[in-house]
Order: sequence, then structure tokens, then C-alpha cells
Amino acid sequence: MIEEIRDIQTRAGAMETFIVHPERNGPHPPVLMLMDAPGIREELYDMARRLASVGFYVLLPNLYYRAGRDTKYGPDVLVKGSAEQARMRSVRTKMTIPPVMEDIGDMLAFLDTQRPAKAGPVGTHGYCMSGPYSLAAAARYPDRIAAAASFYGTWLVSDAEESPHLTLAKAKGELYIACAEHDELAPLPMVAELKGLFEKSGNGGELEMYPHVHHGFAFPQRWCYDKPAAERHWERLIALYRRRLG
Repeated sequence: MIEEIRDIQTRAGAMETFIVHPERNGPHPPVLMLMDAPGIREELYDMARRLASVGFYVLLPNLYYRAGRDTKYGPDVLVKGSAEQARMRSVRTKMTIPPVMEDIGDMLAFLDTQRPAKAGPVGTHGYCMSGPYSLAAAARYPDRIAAAASFYGTWLVSDAEESPHLTLAKAKGELYIACAEHDELAPLPMVAELKGLFEKSGNGGELEMYPHVHHGFAFPQRWCYDKPAAERHWERLIALYRRRLG
């Protein structure tokens, strides 16, 4: 495995990005792995490494880069009321979809310059706050994003002008949306509404409910980690990418 941390030049500045891919048999299909709200950490690096180990070229960017270099947080970021959580939320609450879509475009341009990355279709998947970003990317770049997944994405149906549910019919790539049964950020009535909208969109993908689990179930270091559900998430994601990216 080959891995490095590089600054990808975007329209807004230098975006620190973890890059990992197999050492042999390239070039490899590229995928964008988009972080959850607690941000970049070793746990996410390990997840990127697992995906790369089965044959993909993975970019994991620090989407908080506009707020500066000091945007990696300690374990207390998950503790309500902690100083680290407050520090993270001061950045998180300023995040919107349009600038992240610019970042996606800049990452796609970067991929075009990387010999280990296979030319052509790209995949993207996001967790938590980045679930909406992943779906929006499929709509913003329909001729490039061939597969997009959202895992316990937050507020996928809202009154916002950029609500993720509005992007469903615009995507040409296959979409996969995974929702947790217990999730305050995507409650069951919202998921039911989203499912109906998804079915009307005409996309050939899938919205799947993961029963008995909580928001964050795929993260090995989270209190709510559920190994069977996490392994299902890997099965669905890898199959999606192999099916759509080759």
C-alpha cells in the first residue's frame, strides 16, 4: 500500500488530503471518501486504507481546511458540551453544500493528473454531514460521478434550497443511501419521505434501512459500532464501486 498526505490546491486554498492506493496493478478506480462531523482522524485513515486494500485509489480530504490547519480534534469532540465539540461546531455550522461542490470539482481535476488513478468514472461516499455532500456531488457532476453513497447522512430532506432530496433526479450515477433505525439527525418519518422521493426519482439505486442500529454504526471506535451492520456497509459500498467503476 502507498499512502501520503498532500495539499490539493483548490479555489479556496490548500486542502490537506490523505491519499492511499495499492502499490501494484494500477491504475485504480478513484473514490472520494468524505468525512463525518468530528473530522479527520486515524479511524478514518484506517477505513480509507481498507477500501484501498481491495483495489481503489482513495482521497480523504479535510473538508474543514477553510478554517485553517488546526481543524483536527481530540476524542472529546464526541462529548456533548466539551471544549473540543464546541471548537468543531464553530466550524461545522458554517459548512454548506456549494463550497464543498467546488472542492469536489477541484479533486476531480486533481485526479486527472494522477497516474495511479484510473481515468474515467469516480465514486464518492460520505458519512454523517457528508452524506448530503456525496449525493449533491452526483447531481453536480453527473457525467463524472458514477456511484455515490450516503451513510447515515444528516437532514436529507429539508426546506433548504440545497436540500439533498432535490438532487436525486439529477444524478446519472447509481445512488445508495443507508439509514440507521435510531438517528435523531435522520428520524424515521424523514427517511420514509425520502424513500418515496427516491422511488419517484427514477434512479436505479437503493435506500436501505439498517435495523436496530444507531447513527455512527460503521465507525469502529464509536460507542454505537455494530460489526454486522458495519460489515454490511462495506459489502454494499465495495459492490457498488466494483459495479459502477470497474
